[in-house]
Amino acid sequence: MNVAVVIATYNERDNLPDLADAILKYPSYRIIVVDDNSPDGTGQIADSLAANFPERVHVIHRTGARGLGRSLIEGMKRALADGADLIFEMDADFSHDPKYLRDMSDCAVDADLVIGSRYLNGGSVVNWPLRRLILSAFANRYVRFVTGLTAHDCTSGYRCWRKESLARLPLERVISDGYAFLVETLYLADRAGCRIREVPIMFVERRQGASKLSGQVLMESIVVPWRLRLKL
Repeated sequence: MNVAVVIATYNERDNLPDLADAILKYPSYRIIVVDDNSPDGTGQIADSLAANFPERVHVIHRTGARGLGRSLIEGMKRALADGADLIFEMDADFSHDPKYLRDMSDCAVDADLVIGSRYLNGGSVVNWPLRRLILSAFANRYVRFVTGLTAHDCTSGYRCWRKESLARLPLERVISDGYAFLVETLYLADRAGCRIREVPIMFVERRQGASKLSGQVLMESIVVPWRLRLKL
């Protein structure tokens, strides 16, 4: 099976090499790094990985407006064009452990979208301060209330898509740039009738580097669920 793992990066030079090593231990898995013009040289690290693994690591260098959503869309489109059967999206900071890739791909046998869930029974979050745990729990309840989604973890960025389900989504019409992209694409998948499953994961706060969470990202995450609801 052809499996592509899309990783959007911004200032992740210290994490990317080890993460790539962990993913490439799985036969038939390949990586698409979408670097958002990182000033720390992450793009050059990705190019070195691609030179060492030319059949299994591909790099997209973005130079336009930055944003998680924009980067993931480019990576997903590349994965579909390259014929991937399963397309993962995951963070570059090891908060999404590659050890769950196999469990999630197995679950995709009878699902269109598999979510690595922190809040499903058996899932957990490690090394977050209490205020962030409260914020994340509130965000999930808020999204579920506004949009009617039933997933336990609507804001998880660790996901596995079947190519048929991802190809049905109108990615060119997605309006979110930041983390709200995760809610929007989940909403679109739900509205398209996709079979959505969840696999419990242990989410561990990033090993190195700084969080990309900002006030602008939080504001978008508040507004986008209502914009989606008003489209009903």
